Amino acid sequence: MEKALRVYGEVLRLVRRLPKDTRPYYAKYARENFVNYRDVDANDPKALEELFHRAYNHSVWVLNKYSVDQSAADKLKDICHA
Repeated sequence: MEKALRVYGEVLRLVRRLPKDTRPYYAKYARENFVNYRDVDANDPKALEELFHRAYNHSVWVLNKYSVDQSAADKLKDICHA
């Protein structure tokens, strides 16, 4: 659970790097996704790893979409792949 909260917090920090008019959408999107997956079995490391991997990949995709340097997601990568 602690790792999921760290990932969520880092995703929200990345949302702040997006254009101002897109931030509410992506903040809401991130929250909805984390809420939707809160029932994933915390004892299933494979399922958690897949979710963290998707969170990272999607974050990088969004950053690239808005021409934000992908290196902004380095901390998220470290958290997700630790």
